[in-house]
Amino acid sequence: MIHPIVRYGDPVLETPSKAVEKFDEELQTLVADMFESMYAAQGVGLAAPQIGTSRRVCVIDVSLGKNLEAKIVCTNPEIIHAEGEQREEEGCLSVPGFRGHVARPQYVTVRAQDAAGKEFEMRGEGLLARAFCHEIDHLNGILFITHLSILKRDMIKRKIRKLKKAGDW
Repeated sequence: MIHPIVRYGDPVLETPSKAVEKFDEELQTLVADMFESMYAAQGVGLAAPQIGTSRRVCVIDVSLGKNLEAKIVCTNPEIIHAEGEQREEEGCLSVPGFRGHVARPQYVTVRAQDAAGKEFEMRGEGLLARAFCHEIDHLNGILFITHLSILKRDMIKRKIRKLKKAGDW
């Protein structure tokens, strides 16, 4: 089932998510719904808070659905190693229409559990490293605009307030 993407301004996006403790059918359904919602929105990653669910689970597919083996499910993820730096333009499904250059590690190693609860470690480089960082930030209640300059962040917030006032957000 495709869920609507929660937009900036909803408190669930700025609240740290709760750890996943049960790896049951409900979680399997959530993960399937998250992939479906992410593909419908043409994203490369989606965290549970972005569909209004405050749980530490995210899905990533940097192939945009073109390679089934590229699908990654991370429950209770944490970055255990980061190195290098990349500075690229980044956007977010929860802040549609706004982008900004964000510095992220070039390489990250993540420790997480899959949808069945099995622990794994995975190293990501480039876009995958960026996606890991971006989605784990969501699980910690942090949006990409937090990483922008105060000037750029305030400009985005002002534009969003105007969109809300006009009923377009």
